[in-house]
Amino acid sequence: MGQTNLLQGTLDLLILKTLTLGEMHGLAIARRIGQITKGAFEVKPGSLFPALHRMEEAGWLTSEWGESETNRRAKYYRLSKTGRKQLKAEADEWDRVSVAIAMALQTS
Repeated sequence: MGQTNLLQGTLDLLILKTLTLGEMHGLAIARRIGQITKGAFEVKPGSLFPALHRMEEAGWLTSEWGESETNRRAKYYRLSKTGRKQLKAEADEWDRVSVAIAMALQTS
């Protein structure tokens, strides 16, 4: 399967879902999204970091500075309580939209 462009809002959902596994730095989040989507989505830093910043501003994520596996300074993100609620809301919306699209595609 080739790489797919992310629909607006999909990146947020994938980041929130990824962080249910625990805190991660930005590049680890991008790698994990690639893994869980079996390579369908490759998240570039130019998309990832503005999204992380926006989500932190919204209160969905918290962060603190630490050291990465390669002993580099990295910002580690974790899901907040508000972020867990947002994940549920976005997942429910995704389910609703995907069912509606599937129905539309089946009409002749």
